[in-house]
Amino acid sequence: TSAKAHIYNWNKIKKYEDKKMIDLTPAAIGPYIIPPVNFLDNMDIPNMNMVTCGGQATIPMIAAVSKVTNVHYGEIVASIASKSAGPGTRANIDEFTETTSEAIEKVGGADRGKAIIILNPAEPPLVMRDTVFTLSEQADRELVKKSIHDMVSEVKKYVPGYDLHQEVQFDDIPESDPVFIEGLGYRHGLKTTVLLKVVGAGHYLPEYAGNLDIMTSAARAVGEKLVEI
Repeated sequence: TSAKAHIYNWNKIKKYEDKKMIDLTPAAIGPYIIPPVNFLDNMDIPNMNMVTCGGQATIPMIAAVSKVTNVHYGEIVASIASKSAGPGTRANIDEFTETTSEAIEKVGGADRGKAIIILNPAEPPLVMRDTVFTLSEQADRELVKKSIHDMVSEVKKYVPGYDLHQEVQFDDIPESDPVFIEGLGYRHGLKTTVLLKVVGAGHYLPEYAGNLDIMTSAARAVGEKLVEI
């Protein structure tokens, strides 16, 4: 499907008050939903947007840092196997970057967000890899690390193949050598780097299609929560 197709479908469905739609495209008609971060705040909304595969994988990490300290900037790089990217993904590259960047701010809690997607043509295909950078105010590194590990455990409940690829890394950005962030100006503080991998379950889709699994699994998690309510 595609963002344009979802808009068409929603225009047909929205007249039915007892219907809900879970949107797996970057159409973003409804609020962005990341299950372990903000589902409870939006459970009555009729049209829920699941952001993007990169958003589902990375925004929980930015939100985890935001729980501990103020995040000035969040940047994510999502690398997915080219073979796992169908025509819908390829047609929605601009929507992917715009939607994910906005969700980094609205859901992740960063003052400014940026998203990059890479379609990796490597053979054999590689599993989904995501890199998350945050620049925040200084904070207790152990508290930040614990918050990230706790969030990984929450995501793993519905995406078993989701995990840290390496331990969380920290760097100081000193006040004497700040970095420039467009729209914010110069900032200094604590740089946190999180490296993730998402391995698909390998049931119907291949294991390298973790980007597809995390979207469908997140949507399923939302659907199951709605049924419980």
